[in-house]
Amino acid sequence: MNLYKLNRATHRDFGYFFAAMTIIYALSGIALNHRKDWNPNYIIERSEHQVVIPGDIKTNEKMAVVEILKQINQEDNFRKYYFPSADELKIFMNGGGSVAVNLTNGKLLFENLKKRPIFYEVNFLHYNPGRLWMWFSDFFCVALMVLAISGLFILKGKNGITRRGAWLTAAGIIVPIVFLVMYY
Repeated sequence: MNLYKLNRATHRDFGYFFAAMTIIYALSGIALNHRKDWNPNYIIERSEHQVVIPGDIKTNEKMAVVEILKQINQEDNFRKYYFPSADELKIFMNGGGSVAVNLTNGKLLFENLKKRPIFYEVNFLHYNPGRLWMWFSDFFCVALMVLAISGLFILKGKNGITRRGAWLTAAGIIVPIVFLVMYY
């Protein structure tokens, strides 16, 4: 097998094998680039409620917390609580949600977290969940470099690396350099 055929076969096979990984990292990369605009992992639903504060909240804290949560149908979802100040109660819910209660006026803010479908899972993988995944991800990064380099030599002639491909490759090198100069 000549070098040209080996290059095409390597490019093709790595491309097929890593197609899913490319989509995972591309999707999570877009999501993580926009963390200031939205939470890529969770959908946060906020709701305000008016609740009645039990009179014995200081003497029987846990029962009072359960009584407050009953008013918003969340009594079974409670994990722990604390009092950040004398007139405020903060309750943490199973699954990551929280409740903030103003003990003076009975205003309650409930923040419910739901895992964002697809994005939660791809971001989990992007954050490197374990050692084996890290090694697989490293292999994927090397494979991306092989794909990029082998892709340069797939086409011959006027669309190949010696003509049109050279101009496009040069433009692709210049763009990150321009941004590096702008931001660095």
